[in-house]
Amino acid sequence: MMRILLLLATNFAVLLLASLVLSVLGVGPWLSARGLEMGPLIITGGVIGFAGAFFSLAISKWIAKKSMGVRIIDTPTNEEDSWLVATVTRQAQSAGIGMPEVGIFESADPNAFATGWSRDHALVAVSTGLLRRMNRTQAEAVMGHEISHVANGDMITLTLIQGVVNTFVFVLSRVIGRFVDRVIFRDEDGRGMGFFISTLVAQIGLSLLANMVVMWFSRRREFRADAGGARLAGRQNMIGALQALKATPSDGLPDTMQALGIAGGERTGGLKKLFMSHPPLEERIEALLRNE
Repeated sequence: MMRILLLLATNFAVLLLASLVLSVLGVGPWLSARGLEMGPLIITGGVIGFAGAFFSLAISKWIAKKSMGVRIIDTPTNEEDSWLVATVTRQAQSAGIGMPEVGIFESADPNAFATGWSRDHALVAVSTGLLRRMNRTQAEAVMGHEISHVANGDMITLTLIQGVVNTFVFVLSRVIGRFVDRVIFRDEDGRGMGFFISTLVAQIGLSLLANMVVMWFSRRREFRADAGGARLAGRQNMIGALQALKATPSDGLPDTMQALGIAGGERTGGLKKLFMSHPPLEERIEALLRNE
């Protein structure tokens, strides 16, 4: 809870600072004189931006279960189920989090993901392909990686970051729209067709930039989760799991689930790399080797 409060306080401070900077530069008064109050605009943007992000987080487990067809192991019915539950239980206790729900989903690709709205209300699921193609020590390392995501609070942190960038996109796109409508289209009201078109275009462009910020954090958290998996299951086992993923061609998870999985991330460059949710597996393996 303290982590959430600190992040919310930080995000509020960033938004407040942005409002002050706009006022000092004269943008705030200029907009106010033309009917666009920065205070209400930022509050509205914050409500919309954070509400959407937190709603997505709140239903993340339900969406994951439905979209991936996850079978939750309530009562183990075979040796594999028992091993999965026992492994997650042990790792959750070591990481100091509540026991997550444990599930399996049908997929030929080796993959796993963790989601949930808090450290004590999470879901960890692995694919049938992962259980078939990896040995137990490698699969244990993958689960350690996912447990580390939960223990690090990555889901809530990513949600808060998404809320902040959503707010900035909402506010700045409307500031740009009002400016273009008044200065370029000479609409005295500032709410003409130029406002709506330029706001829409600005929102699309700013959303792309915002997505780069979110994906940068997503890539950073993968390195942290790999390190956590190494602590919980052994460094060599974590390296072995990533090498096994690298050696196995995979289509990955659906786009809506991509950032939650362990697999993904081919070595690439240019703009494409800026929109990747996962760093290349080669870089993740190199990072673990450097820290041996």
